Amino acid sequence: MKIEPLTPESEILRELGRRLARVRKQQGYTQIQLAEQAGLGVATLRRIEGGQDGQMESWLKLLKALDQMPSVEALLPESLRSPMAEVKKYARKHKPSNTVREVAWGDEASRNETIRDETK
Repeated sequence: MKIEPLTPESEILRELGRRLARVRKQQGYTQIQLAEQAGLGVATLRRIEGGQDGQMESWLKLLKALDQMPSVEALLPESLRSPMAEVKKYARKHKPSNTVREVAWGDEASRNETIRDETK
């Protein structure tokens, strides 16, 4: 299930619980093993996997035990990159030179090429 802005919080907790259970199983943990590794009670882990518990501290302990802290960092990074700041940074790096080039368009460009060819 994709989590959307209008998804009710209770459904989000259930979905996150299902995802947590999937990661736990993929890493080869039983509920008892993961609960011990995280320093939580098995009943707490079961409630979380069932979507009934939303205490952030419990979630963080479980995510640490599953080595998933980079996911937490990605969720709310310490500093957010502003698209406008990125554009300004790019513009400073690629600032046009002050050299003026003459540009010939259309018939004028053809005439200049003909003149160059005749002078050779």
